[in-house]
Amino acid sequence: MSTIAGGRAARRQTLRRIRPRRNPAVPLLLAVWAGAVGVVWLWWSNTPAIANNTDRILNAGRITGLLAGYLMALVVLQMARVPALERRVGSDRVARWHAMSGRYTLCLVLAHLILTMYGYALQAGLGFSGIVQQTIDSVNTLPDMGKAAIGTSLLLFIGLISIGGIRRRIPYDTWYHIHLLTYAAVYLSFWHQLSTGNDFAVQPAATTAWYALYGAVTALALWYRVLVPIRLNMRHRMRVADVVEEAPGVVSVLISGRRLHRIGAEAGQFFRWRFLAPGMRLSSHPYSLSAAPRPNMLRITVKSIGDHSARLRELEPGTRVWAEGPYGAMTASRRRSGKVLLIAGGVGITPMRALFETLPGSPGDLTLLYRANSTQDLALWDELAAIADERGARLMYAVNSPDGERPDISAETLRRKLPDVDSHDVFLCGPPGFAQQVYEALRGAGVPARRIHHESFEM
Repeated sequence: MSTIAGGRAARRQTLRRIRPRRNPAVPLLLAVWAGAVGVVWLWWSNTPAIANNTDRILNAGRITGLLAGYLMALVVLQMARVPALERRVGSDRVARWHAMSGRYTLCLVLAHLILTMYGYALQAGLGFSGIVQQTIDSVNTLPDMGKAAIGTSLLLFIGLISIGGIRRRIPYDTWYHIHLLTYAAVYLSFWHQLSTGNDFAVQPAATTAWYALYGAVTALALWYRVLVPIRLNMRHRMRVADVVEEAPGVVSVLISGRRLHRIGAEAGQFFRWRFLAPGMRLSSHPYSLSAAPRPNMLRITVKSIGDHSARLRELEPGTRVWAEGPYGAMTASRRRSGKVLLIAGGVGITPMRALFETLPGSPGDLTLLYRANSTQDLALWDELAAIADERGARLMYAVNSPDGERPDISAETLRRKLPDVDSHDVFLCGPPGFAQQVYEALRGAGVPARRIHHESFEM
């Protein structure tokens, strides 16, 4: 077992970092919709009287193209890992926005392609069957259309492999690296928007705004995805200090470095970790901190559920570590009331253990419920018991019975164990099915949705 001491110091550090912050999700969404309204206005102001069906089809192609170009910039912004999004809105919510924006972008791109090429085919005296020939002619004759064709093909390919059933059959590392081709797809598709777009030809201000939008998004992506990680790793020089087995199939990796407490990480957050060992250099995976950051030590605790996590036990002390982060918004700043219930399922105990140690509170304010298949699977249990004794907190576990029957975690059970559960803030982490079940039980027990804090780290 690995033990990292320093709970009181970590709680003092947490108190200093707690800042009541309003979630910026609503203002951001309003800004996004305002941008979309601006795009529609640009289209409307440059749309002449529509005389026939061909004009309707071509103008429909124009607006779908403009909206697709706008959403492409937002898709890249959502991949840029901007701290205001990752640490305040929440990485999981931003990931959902990214997936939704990507789906809408693909639909708009396809609509733009079909409508525009159909409109051109009608102008040339061809029917719907002439779309393919018209597309080939446009790619060969119009400026930057060759780049756009490649970019569109990449977007369609990325969208295809991101479909749930296909995505689950592709190794995570393969999917992740292919997904990065989104940057190339957007870059290749950008230029034809200006060179062939009538709206930009007649509106120089619109061209300037488009360059500003894409330039700002590119700068943010370069800064936060490239330069900030380089600076972090050059400053802190992280290496594997030790690997310790905590439970069957669960290991802790202790990571040493310089002034690690100045990274700005908080309990409940995670990093993307790349271990520079043979066979692992190309893999980058998100793992939560399982203890509050110390001046010279970070710790992650990982369950072996795939090739990458299984190989962590083979890491040698001294192995160089490349980290990106911290990410995640499930921190002490989310807390709204005095009492807190932490609920962990399986390896979801890792951020809960760090929060159990650091959340400010008086004796009796904190309760941790740990769900596992058996008592042997209760990783970090000795540490949790020690923290509970020190803090006067309540520690409970729910495991399967000897005959395999699963414990009941229902609204009635929660109210029986914690009669005032509806006055608690709840931090929840675990597999998706478990998290959904517990969320419904909490709502049934009267806990307001705004007090249930959950973040999925599946990227």
